Amino acid sequence: MLFTKEYWLNCIDRTKRYIKTFIKWIICSIIIGTTCGAVGTAFHYSVEYVTKYRDSHSWIIYLLPLAGLVIIFLYRSCGLKHDKGTNLVIGSIRNSEYNVPFRMAPLIFISTAITHLFGGSAGREGAALQIGGSIGASIGKLVKMNDNDKHIMTLCGMSAVFAALFGTPVTAALFSVEVISIGILYYSALVPCILSATIAYAITEKFHITPTYFILNQVPDMSLATGIRVVILAVVVAIVSILFCLSMQATGKAFKKFFKNQYVRIFVGGVLVVLLTILVRSNDYNGAGMNIIEQAIHGEAKPEAFLLKLIFTCITIGCGFRGGEIVPSFFIGATVGCTVGGWIGLDPGFGAAMGLVCLFCGVVNCPLASLVLSIELFGASGILLFAIGASVSYMLSGYYSLYSEQKIIYSKLRPHYVNLYTNQEVKTIEHDE
Repeated sequence: MLFTKEYWLNCIDRTKRYIKTFIKWIICSIIIGTTCGAVGTAFHYSVEYVTKYRDSHSWIIYLLPLAGLVIIFLYRSCGLKHDKGTNLVIGSIRNSEYNVPFRMAPLIFISTAITHLFGGSAGREGAALQIGGSIGASIGKLVKMNDNDKHIMTLCGMSAVFAALFGTPVTAALFSVEVISIGILYYSALVPCILSATIAYAITEKFHITPTYFILNQVPDMSLATGIRVVILAVVVAIVSILFCLSMQATGKAFKKFFKNQYVRIFVGGVLVVLLTILVRSNDYNGAGMNIIEQAIHGEAKPEAFLLKLIFTCITIGCGFRGGEIVPSFFIGATVGCTVGGWIGLDPGFGAAMGLVCLFCGVVNCPLASLVLSIELFGASGILLFAIGASVSYMLSGYYSLYSEQKIIYSKLRPHYVNLYTNQEVKTIEHDE
């Protein structure tokens, strides 16, 4: 290599470009992290308040069908009659024709709070992705960024609000760069996503929001017997993850097929949730169900809890109520893990933790984010076992996902390029999956 004048000039130009890009994303991360941290804090307290109000005024659940009508009215009034929710945000990263409007943020904020207030079975993190994605994309448009930079801004917003709500900044950042196209990590977004998530998380701490963390009563030592039990549990949870994804998809299609009118659709769904609540004589399956997750981590779960939560969530989201699917997936994974783990000789609490991580991995296809999630929620002492469980669940959960706009770029079975959307059959001949 000749160290000519031209070589050194090129080095200087590259250095300037790196410094300029680095400073740009530091500034953008501060803006998005601060904005999304503030919004995420408000959203957290809003959902917490309406949940406490519902718990102390259980009669309000009977108004869920009417609340659904309000949600549909709000979306139609704002010109989002056929809103695709989180799928729109995910799709916008790959396709610049997908427009993520700013009004999505206040709409999902208000409608998710309404859903939780009146007892719909939904989570928060799915809404966080929409709020953050909308804010990030809108800021990118405001400062006239190009399409590639706007995509990174969207990912930063997703990371920031996710971190603000759940207190897991590293998981939030990894999830955002991993969930779009499975097999490809958006490394160019890693620094701004990490910074945005960290700043948003720091803001929530200033407002005394406690990050989600569970203390496990027992983490088994690594052994052949324990490894086999973890694999068995991961296989079961992978099957449940497929069931959850297919049920979500089928329920949504059924509601749209039999009830063309959105107002009728959501009203009927609300009535079904109310009737189910009366039938099971419990409010355990209304709202996010974080208290049930905590009970499962402590080793207590009803064997039928995971199936009932699955049904409640499919009806709630399928008929048009707003919220997220991630916390319900935590609920389903924790309860099935607690039950099955106890049956096969694992500590039920550890089984719940393993089930939570494995089901999350199975429904979002993000093994790296799932592994980091296990560390941020349960500590690092069981990292090897969680790595085994998440890997098995990822492999055996197939090409199914909570998000129809998610793409699988590489096969889960061999180093083979497939490039297909989730929840669809693999239409290849030579390399049938």
